[in-house]
Amino acid sequence: MNDMRLTERAVNAERTKIAARGVQVHYGQTHALKDVDVDILDHTVTAFIGPSGCGKSTFLRCLNRMNDTISVCRVTGDIRLDGEDIYDRRIDPVQLRAKVGMVFQKPNPFPKSIYDNVAYGPRIHGLARNKAELDEIVETSLRRAALWNEVKDRLAAPGTGLSGGQQQRLCIARAVATSPEVLLMDEPCSALDPIATAQVEELIDELRANFSVVIVTHSMQQAARVSQRTAFFHLGHLVEYGDTTQIFTKPSDPRTESYITGRIG
Repeated sequence: MNDMRLTERAVNAERTKIAARGVQVHYGQTHALKDVDVDILDHTVTAFIGPSGCGKSTFLRCLNRMNDTISVCRVTGDIRLDGEDIYDRRIDPVQLRAKVGMVFQKPNPFPKSIYDNVAYGPRIHGLARNKAELDEIVETSLRRAALWNEVKDRLAAPGTGLSGGQQQRLCIARAVATSPEVLLMDEPCSALDPIATAQVEELIDELRANFSVVIVTHSMQQAARVSQRTAFFHLGHLVEYGDTTQIFTKPSDPRTESYITGRIG
């Protein structure tokens, strides 16, 4: 049994995309996140679950330094992407966010054409040498977001004119256009109807072939459907982290069991 555990640890160490150790987050005097240790694996969907205000979105925002934009926020500890400290002073947060893309709760397309929404990141990061290369990036990204067939004949139309589900898939296309290695999603389906939610969930499953995907969700059913690994947060602590099936069927911490069975939350 010990040999199996050691083997699993060795495999996970090989596949670790982001390693976090001793992460603490303070908003002014409020201690929002307490001593979080976690390894996020490559080509895997990892779900963060827990009650509102438990720290899951706060931790997600640590992974691409979105918390830098909040003046009272202080992040300490160690977070490494492929072994590189993302909080090192020499790291440019803009470049980091090209590697660690983000999709927000509410679809937020730019007030630009569908084409320009997707082309925006590759343009500012200089990823295309000419129009033909940019066209290819836009098409590939829209295909990855399962949107190309719906919009290929109206790329000049405004992104804001799409339906809610299409707008969210456009935002996913925009996030993958810079060829990130990690894709963060903060409750990406909470503003969508059930049909659009099912489409985005199917897409999340496909995206893990190319990316490490981390999703914050308030829906335990969604976490169970789309993720391979689940982390349960409660009152600023990472209570439990492991294989999704194990977390939902045989949680090792009574707080996890209480949350999953609806006794807390």
